[in-house]
Amino acid sequence: MRIKLFNKIDQVGLDLFDKDFYYAEDIDNEDGILVRSASLHDYEFPKELKAIARAGAGVNNIPIESCSKKGIVVFNTPGANANAVKELTLCALLLASRKIVEGVNWTRSIANEDDFSQLVEKGKGQFAGPEIASKKLGVIGLGAIGVNVANAAIKLGMDVLGYDPYISVNAAWNLSKWVKHVTNLDEIFASCDYVTIHIPSTPETKGLINKAAIAKMKEGVRLLNLARGDLIIEDDVIEALRSRKISYYVTDFGSKKLVKEENVLCLPHLGASTPESEENCAKLAVKELMDYLQNGNIRNSINLPSIVEPRTTSVRICIIHRNVPNMLAKLTTVIGESGINIENMYNKAKGDYAYTIIDTESHVDKEAFDHVDNVIRVRIIKD
Repeated sequence: MRIKLFNKIDQVGLDLFDKDFYYAEDIDNEDGILVRSASLHDYEFPKELKAIARAGAGVNNIPIESCSKKGIVVFNTPGANANAVKELTLCALLLASRKIVEGVNWTRSIANEDDFSQLVEKGKGQFAGPEIASKKLGVIGLGAIGVNVANAAIKLGMDVLGYDPYISVNAAWNLSKWVKHVTNLDEIFASCDYVTIHIPSTPETKGLINKAAIAKMKEGVRLLNLARGDLIIEDDVIEALRSRKISYYVTDFGSKKLVKEENVLCLPHLGASTPESEENCAKLAVKELMDYLQNGNIRNSINLPSIVEPRTTSVRICIIHRNVPNMLAKLTTVIGESGINIENMYNKAKGDYAYTIIDTESHVDKEAFDHVDNVIRVRIIKD
């Protein structure tokens, strides 16, 4: 099977591919794609393409709906870079408080002065800032990163409020009992000294931090955004910085406008830029691609439900279809008319799309499903 690389993918991950796989940047008619930040919105997918794995959490560089319509499974690697982003967020908390970067830059600017030590003592007051201990931190988004940030902030002595209407069972289990889980964003805005955002960019979340939201925040709030740039309305944040409503803004998604503003620190998209994170993301992305292409298993997909089941038969039929009534009846009718005995059958849905796996020992041609409405793609995997 052919895997096309759209970015430099850590070799530790690529080494997991077995002899059934060939990977390169300059191949055509690929079965799978491995990508990090490269945009695929203008890329013409070959008809052979079955899956895309993003070595990272965000997938706004991938045309999700177009992939779904074509039966292309899109994977990401949630949690693989969680520790890296958590550590940078903790750093951002301190940077937003103490004007450390400004102080370092100022100290360098007077390095050649004869009275350097005296100037340092006289000038250090302009970089003073509050401690984070005992302050309130609002964490918006309690996925893998948000939970890690919230738990770490508790250990640093902060009072932490967490908001996530879609918190998973696994995240809830991992969240410290000392984090107050709130159900209304206004409670975070009204009471928190620091607000940090850890949610994906979706049509519902874009522009979450806008003029109306900022008006509800505490005077002098310090805002952190290491998630996605479009979660804020940039002009609204700049206006709030100039009026001192927002004391400081740290973001991993700078712009020409933001970088020129006072009390703004723009990081060069460093969130997952650690060797450990890149290795973790690469390994997980490769494992997801391999398991889907070889076994039909889906784990950590953005557009299709997760089904991970061991193969116990020589033939596995993998069907991506619309999530509409009577689909299973139609599929089993085809199976019955083909004289096939079903050993195991699995089905799950996610939004408008569903996935069905049928295990059998019998031969079947995927063309048998051609006349079934709402079937998007059929794959037959044989030993």
